[in-house]
Amino acid sequence: MENLSVAVTDNTTVLPSGGETGARAPYGGKTLSAAVLVGTFLGIITLGTIIGNVLVCLAAVVNRRLRNITNYFVVSLAVADLLVGVLVLPFSTIFEVTRYWNFGLILCNLWVSLDVLCCTASILNLFAISLDRYYAITRPFTYSNKMCRRKAFMAIAVVWIVSLLVSFLPIWVGWNTEDGRLQNVDDPTQCSFNNTNVPYIMIVAFGTYYIPLIIMCVTYFRIFLIAKEQANRINALQPEVRDANRRQNQNLANEHKATRTLAAVLGAFIICWTPYFTVFTITPLCGCTIPEQLYSVVLWLGYINSLLNPCVYAFMNKEFRRAFKKLLCFQTGNSVCFCNNPRNWGLDTPTTSTAPRQS
Repeated sequence: MENLSVAVTDNTTVLPSGGETGARAPYGGKTLSAAVLVGTFLGIITLGTIIGNVLVCLAAVVNRRLRNITNYFVVSLAVADLLVGVLVLPFSTIFEVTRYWNFGLILCNLWVSLDVLCCTASILNLFAISLDRYYAITRPFTYSNKMCRRKAFMAIAVVWIVSLLVSFLPIWVGWNTEDGRLQNVDDPTQCSFNNTNVPYIMIVAFGTYYIPLIIMCVTYFRIFLIAKEQANRINALQPEVRDANRRQNQNLANEHKATRTLAAVLGAFIICWTPYFTVFTITPLCGCTIPEQLYSVVLWLGYINSLLNPCVYAFMNKEFRRAFKKLLCFQTGNSVCFCNNPRNWGLDTPTTSTAPRQS
């Protein structure tokens, strides 16, 4: 998400040897070696973001064990992160290296709109996931009977519609600027969210970040308390009773594992985006500016979150890890990789699933 109020340092300088005053410094004042280093590092982040989230989407599509209600929201989150990697980060890398926008006003505002869209969609998808987990843990029987694919798709549609309304509509109508004019119309070469009014900042910051974040933290805290209580209750059962309810207990254990993974995703999101939203909220209220380098750090820390999510799935979720290995053909023993034998995905073999009923 681009800056709404941070003043960007002017990239003009006096060139030596009779150069023209006011000419733009190459690479935003960086040396060539520094520009190459920054561009390479950010390019790696961009490429990793694209590859990781493509793997998440493909894994959920081709692996039957990953086709459940919760993972529909996970795929929606991965799509938001993938859009960041494909549509936002390449332009962000170029702008970070050169400190100059050379693609015109329309692409500038389109880039900013997509940035806000994807960030908002990520937050709201995480919010939907937290509610899904809470419902699955606190009311497992009701969840299995009533939560279906159609309801999940409706919730995902609401997430993206709200994200579109928060991003594209205000930016292209001029509702987010102090003077009501189109964003960046005066100087599109310094593409940013400057001249943004405080009401819009407060609505975006609190409506799509702080309030959902507080609810998500409370929700996961409640989930872990309930999960602990359920585990203690199971352990207190007599062995014969525990064996009789083994299937139910296993389903409950699977739900707890999924919740831990998604709580880790939320934790990564908080670490990555809280510094940016702190700057985003405080700067216009105090009327101060921050160093350009500091702003770049907090912005790219937020972008890195789109790279971290697939890493969390690979590290904490056995099914995603197995799917990633097959997609990348990192197979061992007698198994054959997906690109040579699609049967290895289990698409032709019925599998036992703990997923809720889908209709």
